[in-house]
Amino acid sequence: MAIKGFKQEANQIIIHTDDHVCSTKQELLHSDIFLRVIEQYIDRLQDCHAPLLKALPFDVTTREGRALLLGTLRSLCDFPLEQLADSLPQGGKVLDHGTRKALDEFVADLYNFWRSFDRFLVLHGEPGPSSLDQRPYRAFNATAETLTHLVRSAYRDVRENITSDHPRVYRQVAAGCNVALIAVPRENKLPERYCEAVGSVPFIRQVWITPPMIVDPPMNKREGQFQQVSRNPVDGLKLPKREWLCYPAVVGPLVIFIYFHQKFIGLGTALANLFELASDEQIAQGPDALYLYGLPSDTLADFGELPTVFFDDEENGLLVGAVPGEDKFGYFGYLKKMTLTLHNIVMMKRGRMPYHGAMVHILLKSGHETNILLIGDTATGKSETLEAFRVLGGNNIRELRIIADDMGSLEITPDGQVLAYGTEIGAFIRLDDLQQGYAFGQIDRAIIMSPQRVNARVILPITTIDEVLKGYPVDFILYANNYEDVDETHPIAGRLQSLDSALEVFRDGAAMAKGTTSATGLVHSYFANIFGPPQYKDLHEDLATRTFEAAIKAGVWIGQLRTRLGIAGYQTRGPEEAAKTLLSITSEGQLEETPERTCAGAG
Repeated sequence: MAIKGFKQEANQIIIHTDDHVCSTKQELLHSDIFLRVIEQYIDRLQDCHAPLLKALPFDVTTREGRALLLGTLRSLCDFPLEQLADSLPQGGKVLDHGTRKALDEFVADLYNFWRSFDRFLVLHGEPGPSSLDQRPYRAFNATAETLTHLVRSAYRDVRENITSDHPRVYRQVAAGCNVALIAVPRENKLPERYCEAVGSVPFIRQVWITPPMIVDPPMNKREGQFQQVSRNPVDGLKLPKREWLCYPAVVGPLVIFIYFHQKFIGLGTALANLFELASDEQIAQGPDALYLYGLPSDTLADFGELPTVFFDDEENGLLVGAVPGEDKFGYFGYLKKMTLTLHNIVMMKRGRMPYHGAMVHILLKSGHETNILLIGDTATGKSETLEAFRVLGGNNIRELRIIADDMGSLEITPDGQVLAYGTEIGAFIRLDDLQQGYAFGQIDRAIIMSPQRVNARVILPITTIDEVLKGYPVDFILYANNYEDVDETHPIAGRLQSLDSALEVFRDGAAMAKGTTSATGLVHSYFANIFGPPQYKDLHEDLATRTFEAAIKAGVWIGQLRTRLGIAGYQTRGPEEAAKTLLSITSEGQLEETPERTCAGAG
């Protein structure tokens, strides 16, 4: 097997290679990887005192026995057991039904043991016209596809040569790798101090995934906030190029270089469903921000117990985020939210107000269209309401374009319009909050996180970068209120009558926590967005005031939408009723002018 490196990180196997992996089944069965996997599998059988060991014709507790078993499996790839019997110490006894059954069970379980790992293939190329990234389909076909075919063929040939029978059902499972990446060095306009730290790390240029990709990282929730620090985390660093990869992400109008350690390769490659991969031209121009995910703990130890930090390098016009490589930070939310924090800060510096919310463009069969921005904290019902809207609207909806699922920015144009932009091409959604069966309908392109745990998530591509960057005039700005019940003075959707009352509600950012972070109960966060605005509050206050003033002058409808997602018994009904109200908005173009109580956070 022509590999440059092989690394096991917990339940992840990472293979580094150049232009091919292996070309024959025997080359596969003689590889170091096969030897390592079979040794681990036998060790596991010994640890649990599996009865299968006693039924095998070899004493695998000894080095000689293991070598004999390994040689027999290699021979069984080409010859039936009957032809090998005379050359084995047990002779014809290996042809007994019980022995055949034990060998067959061993091979079947070994195959499943291999497939129980998350398996990644990194194809390293060099820049130039013949580089792997210039012929990605051919490169993936010669490596990832070939490996899948060889593993499956070797498995089937060995079992058929043991049992002297053919399967009745063939399952074309992902037998090779789950993910393959083409990684190539790229020149860019990084300042010198950053080139020394990260300059040797290759950039991911193409991603190959066999869906559904299921990842079970160490954690299933995020804790704390991202703190600004006075020391640049890159100082003194030099990232090993064989242990790190860079995903150059297009985040709204920005390019952020996201560097991740191979320990978090499953989370890092899942970015492909969330952020557009930057082009060579965008990489060459250099980044607007850098994010280092998975640094050695000692490099960030002086930043406290939760060193999820960022540094504002004003001299070089760069933001730098950093998170340690400890298991407690092994959750996709740390990747996503730090990236969006960096985006939000840059946008504020460029005169746009960032928002934490979902933005959609809706066109009905009647021809009426509207653009709705739902602002709210995590798990306040934004995505759930829009998903219910899609289902309830049915054939009445001609088009529903998602502009932003989680974060974006608002810009005031010279003529006074307020335009909304997004950041992501995908959505990171709680499985429990989707309409029943929806995730399974999208399983052919889904990346699923920790499906057996609380806060199980799915990452789905939902829009295009063109839609994210187009800029849509906002018609409605609604605060997603998940904690207040509905009554005569608290309608499902109620208008906030003045600039002060609107700013009061959005500043308070009240929400009922649902367990997606470590917070519990009724919580408050400035503009429902802890990702940048609180750290640059003075700058954000000015932007928010000017943006809301412009929105009111432009006739934008500003109010609250009570999703009631945080109230027991309303997890489905609340977003559905909120969706019906949204459907009324898009059908009629207006809402009843129901006055809102303006005491923010009261309930």
